[in-house]
Amino acid sequence: MICDKTHAPYQLSAWNLRRRLEPVAGSGPSISVMDVGQCYLDGNADVVEFCPHTSFHHVLAASTYTLQEGDQPTRSGSISLFDINLEKVDLFYRLKTAGIFDMKWNPVVDNTTPPLLAQADADGYLRIHHLQNSIDGNALKEVTNKKLSSSMCLCLDWDPSATSISVGHSDGSVSITTLEETKTTVLQEWKAHDFEVWATTFDPDQPHLVYTGSDDCKFKGWDLRNSPSSVTFQNSKSHQMGVCCIAKSPHDPNILFTGSYDENLRIWDVRSISRPVNETSINLGGGVWRIKNHSVVPGLILAACMHNGFAIVKVNGSEEVKVVETYNKHESLAYGADWCRGSVSQEGKTVIATCSFYDKLLRVWVPESDMIQVLFDI
Repeated sequence: MICDKTHAPYQLSAWNLRRRLEPVAGSGPSISVMDVGQCYLDGNADVVEFCPHTSFHHVLAASTYTLQEGDQPTRSGSISLFDINLEKVDLFYRLKTAGIFDMKWNPVVDNTTPPLLAQADADGYLRIHHLQNSIDGNALKEVTNKKLSSSMCLCLDWDPSATSISVGHSDGSVSITTLEETKTTVLQEWKAHDFEVWATTFDPDQPHLVYTGSDDCKFKGWDLRNSPSSVTFQNSKSHQMGVCCIAKSPHDPNILFTGSYDENLRIWDVRSISRPVNETSINLGGGVWRIKNHSVVPGLILAACMHNGFAIVKVNGSEEVKVVETYNKHESLAYGADWCRGSVSQEGKTVIATCSFYDKLLRVWVPESDMIQVLFDI
């Protein structure tokens, strides 16, 4: 099912949004048997995130960032919510916002943890929304917002307890905030890099550690037990261009991955952070903008490779790294990618969402590789 390109009002009810879902004959890439569906968003698409909370595994959030140039440029955006299954991509809610660079659902701590979606936007705000059931279906209600900086908020990450959020800014600074019910408080803020901070990630095994990556080509670690935070390490030699993304392995407390504009996915052992475990890393043929570990299968990584589509990579320890499958049905910058956390059908198929920037396209698909399906059956 394909959505039209009509711009939505500030908020559209689920009923009005569904009325606008019409097939567009002859537009966009053709859909093969491995594709579930596609949708054109109302702006440049940059982030997709499946909800990790059990009752909402079928909910996909997609965000946009659109720059209107001129004497007084504006940066607008939106969050769209979709109901995903193997037969359709159903848009049921849209919220107009400032331009969004990053957003993430809070991790599941226990069965009482509510699903919260945090956004980092071009107006310098950290906003947190609660996913709730409404008359028209699931919808987002803003819980709290905090103006963090006069610069833009570019990236964010939740700590494992879902009570703190790290935010990276376009002026090179990093903020650590805490969330208590409906109040957001800034705990720390410091100058971390010389240029834009594109990646900030808590270490889930040592939540007092935060990793950051920047356009200055530096990859750093910070100890939050000190105020202001102190550098635990700094690597400025391995990345030949800006560091775009950082992801700790959920299966091995010693392994961490970084992606860079220099097209390489790198593997690090945090016990020896001065150089990658795999010296040659793996070149994915495009700037590695976003990487997502699978939550169940160790060493399975989904990567958004900007000018070279999307790749699924399998890492076996520190010795073997190979591309298992690629997906090149987007015709613009590959920016957003995520795995569905649970099964969206009785068939138990692996489901992936990806989005591309200038063509405003969201696609939901199932990997073709028999190897991937076997991995997920383990």
